[in-house]
Amino acid sequence: MADLELPDPFDAVAFVRLLAVRRGRPIELIPVTARPTLPCGLLITTDRADCIVYLADTTPLHQQHILLHEAAHLLCGHHENAEARLGAAQALLPSLSGALVTRVLGRTVYAEPQEQEAELVASLILHRVQRQDAWPPVTPSQLSWTDSVFGLSDAPPRRHV
Repeated sequence: MADLELPDPFDAVAFVRLLAVRRGRPIELIPVTARPTLPCGLLITTDRADCIVYLADTTPLHQQHILLHEAAHLLCGHHENAEARLGAAQALLPSLSGALVTRVLGRTVYAEPQEQEAELVASLILHRVQRQDAWPPVTPSQLSWTDSVFGLSDAPPRRHV
């Protein structure tokens, strides 16, 4: 996490673009309207690209968290061994051929370890962004309990531009 490049100023879409460059593989962002029985975000892996499906009709803060959660699945390698959930993918994107989809991760149940890990990574990214944007800068005595729990350095985070 400490070496993860974050855009400055932070923007979730710009972060996903940086992640695509880092991975050497395109990540397509696909906004959709909410459907009550489907997840608010999906990571769909195809042979040519990764696709993050997210709600277009929710708050910007919620959209940011969805994008970071799905990107966290990529960072954690969850896409490499995920079972396909074609039903959700086909309901959201009926024009997407099931044969093209190799893996789908849906954000519906947080009891699954991969979902918990993705939530944690998304939250840690946002925590780092909040620390780097803090003014005045955070001093070692002001470090939060999450910093001590996760062993984050007392040194201020490096800012990547």
